[in-house]
Amino acid sequence: MDGFIGEYYHTIDTKGRVIIPQKYREDLGDTFILSKGLDGCLWIHPMDEWREFTAKLRELSTIDKESRQFKRFFMSGATECEFDKQGRILVPASLRKYADLQKDVVLTGMDTRIELWSAEKWDVENDMDDEDMEAVAAHMASLGVNI
Repeated sequence: MDGFIGEYYHTIDTKGRVIIPQKYREDLGDTFILSKGLDGCLWIHPMDEWREFTAKLRELSTIDKESRQFKRFFMSGATECEFDKQGRILVPASLRKYADLQKDVVLTGMDTRIELWSAEKWDVENDMDDEDMEAVAAHMASLGVNI
């Protein structure tokens, strides 16, 4: 896998099913994990990436309250998924509610995972002008990420 990239607009049906683009299906494999993500979206993880992520979660202290909350946030709503014959997945009601998925959705490639957004939230999240992006780029440079 070279990483997930791109942006795809779809709809979620009344039963909570959404089509995953063929390009993404090839790299997800037969089973994968759907979980809450940050910023009000859902994350779709290939199994190997999910295993790496949960290995890091296991290293967190069970004594530290924020560690427990962080782990609980990602693990509690996570569900194993597979495609139906039409290349769709069923998004459980609790995850649809969390991400406010109504009808129009956007799937975005984020290298090691896919994000699933309500189209409305995605438009707000992705509404950055050049000045906003300059500030973000400056912050990334301060973290050692230069392009």
